[in-house]
Amino acid sequence: MKDQVDVVICGAGPNGLLVAGELALAGVRPVVLEQLPEPSPELKANGIVGQANRVLDLRGLYRTLSGSGEAPQPMGGYIFAGMQVPFADVVENPMYGMVIQQPKVVRQLVDWVQGLGVEIRWGHELVDLQQQSDGITVDVAASTGSYRLSTTYLVGADGGRSPVRKKADIEFPGLTSEVIARVAHISLPEELRSGYGALNIPGVGHIPFGHNRFDGGVLIYAEFQQGRSMLGTIEYGSILPDDAPDLTIDELRESVRRVVGADLPIAPPDGPGPHALRRINGQNTRQAAQYRAGNVFLVGDAAHVHSAMGGPGLNLGLQDAMNLGWKLAATVQGRAPDGLLDSYHSERWPAGQRVMMQAMAQAALMAAGPEVTALRTLFGELLATPDGSAHIAGVLAGSDVRYDVDDEHRLSGFFVPDFVLDDGRRIAELLQSGRPLLLDLSGGDYADVIEGWRDRLEVAVATAEDRPAAFLLIRPDGYVAWAADDVAESDRDRLRGALQRWVGPESELDALSA
Repeated sequence: MKDQVDVVICGAGPNGLLVAGELALAGVRPVVLEQLPEPSPELKANGIVGQANRVLDLRGLYRTLSGSGEAPQPMGGYIFAGMQVPFADVVENPMYGMVIQQPKVVRQLVDWVQGLGVEIRWGHELVDLQQQSDGITVDVAASTGSYRLSTTYLVGADGGRSPVRKKADIEFPGLTSEVIARVAHISLPEELRSGYGALNIPGVGHIPFGHNRFDGGVLIYAEFQQGRSMLGTIEYGSILPDDAPDLTIDELRESVRRVVGADLPIAPPDGPGPHALRRINGQNTRQAAQYRAGNVFLVGDAAHVHSAMGGPGLNLGLQDAMNLGWKLAATVQGRAPDGLLDSYHSERWPAGQRVMMQAMAQAALMAAGPEVTALRTLFGELLATPDGSAHIAGVLAGSDVRYDVDDEHRLSGFFVPDFVLDDGRRIAELLQSGRPLLLDLSGGDYADVIEGWRDRLEVAVATAEDRPAAFLLIRPDGYVAWAADDVAESDRDRLRGALQRWVGPESELDALSA
């Protein structure tokens, strides 16, 4: 095995694998360490909501994962703190969704990265790390024996209890709320099912899909697969001791009784697993003080943990991974402009803040009490308005975060709008190489401006009836770095500045020949 690599990624979950794939697309072959002997069957998530679907679409992964062969489609509505949010009147709705269980996401991404030449070392656990001035030494334990690995960069994608974060001495401030959440796959009498994803409880009534608030807590019901129901509860005000036994169906049944005040005859699920059966004892809302410490980087749950309400985890983590991957590749290959790696923290840390804010807001709106009931009534009225639903759609999707790209065009700093070229190609299809793209939708002449960057830049000339701008410089992660509606000299100067900031210094050979 190699004992010197450019990048080591700790964790073969969705976020770590996407970082690995981004590096490999750019020609950097990382080593992925995963302490599990094989891809995890744990059912942590049942879907991907928000802008992460478009992120996956940029690499052709959305169609692979969804199995539909179709492009991502905006959702007609969603839920916020158990309240329905309609998106029918939202212009340019950013809320996309895909129903998929996390183990399938992992298996598909494993196939993708291995096809790109990435080495995944299953059953290899990071036990220690030491940072030096020129890189990192990683101590690894495996069934075949312990060894030491030298790397320039280390990415921690190893979950909320991240050993990488702890060994790198990165603080993880936040709070732990006195909340107990329980969730499991269950079976129940057929007569209690009420259509797709709904439930009838005798003495209580109709329970719709999703989170349902009661005076005793929250009841969660979902049927992502017919005949295989997922049931959960959230109870506030206490936590169990650290040595509490593992969750059982009996314990979940008792929790349901406390929440809704009625018995629900649930039993273990039928059919082969894996089946969910887990308890979250105390809800952590925490964020790493920094996403970068020297040459160590954190993505996903290693960088932030929060309530799973509304399913924001994969949406946030996959966007972390996409943001970091291309920047790390450019740095390894010596073509990155100054400060590019530092922009990972400055761009993604505020995005994490937004998710923690909305997750805590949802938790507060699910609490018991007449004051909260009144607040939910008022909040529900706001959600029913076009402006209110549009705002929440942006918050949930993560599309309301604008990066500081030092360009004032209305599109700059935002994820590129989803549109179709006149020749039928979608914007996502132009970005599958993982390289920055200059898209000319006007026929203007920028050839002399981009000459010094042609070796690192994709250029496409096309037309689009509903074009959002005449020219777009799009980063590999889909964010607009520069845009223009004309070919004025000031626009040309802004383009040069954007290329230097995001693509790198102008090639010396081209500069001399210009």
